[in-house]
Amino acid sequence: MIHSFVFNDGKLVGSNLDADALRLVRSDKGLLIWVDLAQPTPEEAKTILEDVFSFHPLAIEDALSESRYPKIEDYEDYLYLVMHAVAFSRADQFRTTELDFFIGKTFLVTHHTEPLSMVTSTIERIQKNPSTITRGMDRLAHFLLDTMVDAYQPVINDLTQEIHNLEDTVFVAKHSEPTVIKEFRARKSEVAHLQEIVRPQRDMVNRIARGEFKLIRPLMLPYFRDLQNNLSRIESTASNLSDQLYLTLDVFLNKASYETNEIIKILTLLTALTTPTVLIGTWYGMNFQDMPELHLPYAYPVASAVTILSTLALVVWLRMRHWL
Repeated sequence: MIHSFVFNDGKLVGSNLDADALRLVRSDKGLLIWVDLAQPTPEEAKTILEDVFSFHPLAIEDALSESRYPKIEDYEDYLYLVMHAVAFSRADQFRTTELDFFIGKTFLVTHHTEPLSMVTSTIERIQKNPSTITRGMDRLAHFLLDTMVDAYQPVINDLTQEIHNLEDTVFVAKHSEPTVIKEFRARKSEVAHLQEIVRPQRDMVNRIARGEFKLIRPLMLPYFRDLQNNLSRIESTASNLSDQLYLTLDVFLNKASYETNEIIKILTLLTALTTPTVLIGTWYGMNFQDMPELHLPYAYPVASAVTILSTLALVVWLRMRHWL
């Protein structure tokens, strides 16, 4: 689906134009254009990216193929930027959606293969009050990026809650749950993926905030610096969550080790306490032909008494050593 918006002096003067109309608007230097390719067909993507805007083939190839990591390329007349929006749900868990930007002086083209709430909310705002964010394409790009970064906070909150639930399983449960390792691996993968995409995004925004790209006006640099600070805060939070996960794993492993040691201790004590019985029973169970004790009138009571007394003596000795 193709959404297009044409602005003049901060006002929305046209929307959802066809390809021929977009070509005419492109030739008018006084107009600004935002084209959003939302889940486009191959034909729609080719029409906009190749025919209308004539972007570099490498940039088009990158946009149409999924990229795991963010990137930024300067093509002189426009910037090509790959960013990732994030979402978290109990059904799908942690997932990311690639969002491609082609940022020019008079145009902005965005491309994504899944619906994005940040794009939908921006379109709604443009339709109601476009003047605050449409006086420059770098400002509109910043607004989209800022909305995208703001959407990270609910994801961070959900991930934090999941890790707290994992902690409760480890600390509150009386016994080590076998599912903890599986949960730990899932949360670790999600936090690691979050760190993988946030760190390069922060670095790219930092490059923009330093004024490295001429297409970004100086008046927008403080806004991008603020965006870079927000990404740094998210990266720091993700790092703290990673440390928290490993601390929880250490506690779980120590708890499991303690439980194992307790089991071994009980089994060892049982073995020690049954040693007198095993020795005496084994000795008199060998059925030697010449065994004088078998002919004594009180042989059975004596053997029983020796077994009981030796076991009690062993219990007393273990208690004196504080092993029981």
